[in-house]
Amino acid sequence: MSASLAFTTEAMKLLEEEQFLQLNKGSHEQQAQPSPQEIPTNSWYPPSVVSSPSSSRPTTPSSTSSSSFSVQRPADRPESPSHVSPAEAAGIIVLLKDKSVDELRKLLSDKDAYHQFLLSVDQLRDELRKEALQLTRENLEKEPQIMELRNQCKIIRTTELAAAQEKLSEIERKKEETLKYYAPTSLLHRLQEAMNKTDDESEALRRQLLDKEIDVGAFVQQYKKLRNTYHRRALTHLAAKTSVTG
Repeated sequence: MSASLAFTTEAMKLLEEEQFLQLNKGSHEQQAQPSPQEIPTNSWYPPSVVSSPSSSRPTTPSSTSSSSFSVQRPADRPESPSHVSPAEAAGIIVLLKDKSVDELRKLLSDKDAYHQFLLSVDQLRDELRKEALQLTRENLEKEPQIMELRNQCKIIRTTELAAAQEKLSEIERKKEETLKYYAPTSLLHRLQEAMNKTDDESEALRRQLLDKEIDVGAFVQQYKKLRNTYHRRALTHLAAKTSVTG
C-alpha cells in the first residue's frame, strides 16, 4: 500500500507540474493569471507527503498568487522512498491526466475516493493479491509451530494442571477439616467430653478410697486436682455456650 501511495503521489506531482507550466505559460501571454485554490488543509495524507519541506516548491517571480502550484525542479526533488520506474509512473499519470483540479483535490482530501481510485488500478490489485498470497503462505508455514504449541498446552493440562488441581483439592479438604475442628459447636462438644471424663475419673478415685485401694492423703491430693479441673472446664463450657447462643 505504501508503494501505491508513492506511485500516486509521484504521478500527482508530475501532473501538477504539467498543469502549472500550462498556467504559467498562459500568464506570460495574457499578463494575468487566476489564483488557484490551495490544496485542502484537511488532507488525510501524511504531513511528509502534503506539507513537508521536501514536497514544497519554490515560487516563481511571475505571480505570488501561484505559489501553491510553484514547480520544484527535478534536481531538487528528493527521491521517493520506493523506487518508481518511469513505466509505473506513466501508468498512474495516464489515469490522472484527464482528471480536473477539483477531482485531484478530492483524491487528496477524501480517503474513500482515494481508496476507490486505488482499487481501479490493475497494478494495485495485483499487488494486493500478492500480499494476500504471501500472508497465506506465512500462515501455512507457521501451522506446524501452532500445532506444537497446542500439543504442549494439552500436555500441561493433562499433567501439570492435573497435579496442581489434586494438590489444591487436598489443601481445601484439610482446610474444611480444620474449620470443622475449631468450629464453636465442635469446641463445646469436646469440652463437654473432657468434663465427663474428669467427672468419671473423680468417681473412680472415690470408689478406690471406699475399697481402701488408696490412702486418704493420696486420695485428697488427686481428688482435689480432678475436681478443680472439672469445675474450670464446666465454667469455660458455660461461658462459651452463653456466648454462642447469646
